[in-house]
Amino acid sequence: MGLFKKIGNALKKTKEALARKIDALLSHGEVDDELFEDLTDILISCDIGVKSSMEIVDEVRVEAHKRKIRKAEGVKELLKETIAGYFENAPKIDIQYPAIITIIGVNGVGKTTTIGKLANYFKNQKKTVTLVAGDTFRAAASSQLNEWAGRTKTRIIKHAEGADAAAVVFDGIASAKANNTDVLLVDTAGRLHTKVNLMSELQKIERIIDREYDSANKYNFIVLDATTGQNALSQINAFSEYAKIDGIVLTKLDGTAKGGVIIAIEKEYNLPVVFVGTGEGVDDIDFFNAKEFVDELF
Repeated sequence: MGLFKKIGNALKKTKEALARKIDALLSHGEVDDELFEDLTDILISCDIGVKSSMEIVDEVRVEAHKRKIRKAEGVKELLKETIAGYFENAPKIDIQYPAIITIIGVNGVGKTTTIGKLANYFKNQKKTVTLVAGDTFRAAASSQLNEWAGRTKTRIIKHAEGADAAAVVFDGIASAKANNTDVLLVDTAGRLHTKVNLMSELQKIERIIDREYDSANKYNFIVLDATTGQNALSQINAFSEYAKIDGIVLTKLDGTAKGGVIIAIEKEYNLPVVFVGTGEGVDDIDFFNAKEFVDELF
């Protein structure tokens, strides 16, 4: 199945919530204040957020006035153009090798599954991969990652539960250097906003990486669950206080009508969505294509 079809299938629920409502609203009538108010309500209902929705519609309203658009159908193209602009202006990530990718995020968003899928993705790109079981805090986290290592036939570096996570990362880096590994995927504990000690552990891991693997290309990807909608934004806020976030992996896009949160992420944070989960299979993760996303959404 091609990426375009995968994205289309994953966005099915979001499209039903967003595109059909917009089509119904804009299929007839003139451009007036009531139309823009209704358009704002539709965007809010798809978890684009109140602030972002109002600002997006204000941009569309100003542009519609500037271009003297009188028919509602013309507003749809302006909306698509405006949203596409957020993605076009976001930084682009072209992963360079050797790469060390640290995966962060709260428990329950699908971090471990994402790492397994990413291992499979990079191996399909003919890259060598090693997993680092840096989540030594949660019971069974290491064994779950070990299952993914077996499933994807990937090397894994792990210590006992409760071990110093930075020490596991240290050993993972040594292994990567010794084996000329292309991609080192580092799992981390699911750090709740209130657990300052876990956030400090994340900073310690970053210091180890900077000190021991200066030659690597470093990336911090936060995993967000699309089904949580606007809560994903608060997670970005919390983690960005402790770590530089380079990109986003959005999981469970296929199971929600809240895919509009991607638009809010791009508008509010100007962070690239790097990968999206498009299903439950090991192959159901893909490099995010913004143009395909916007085209498919509309």
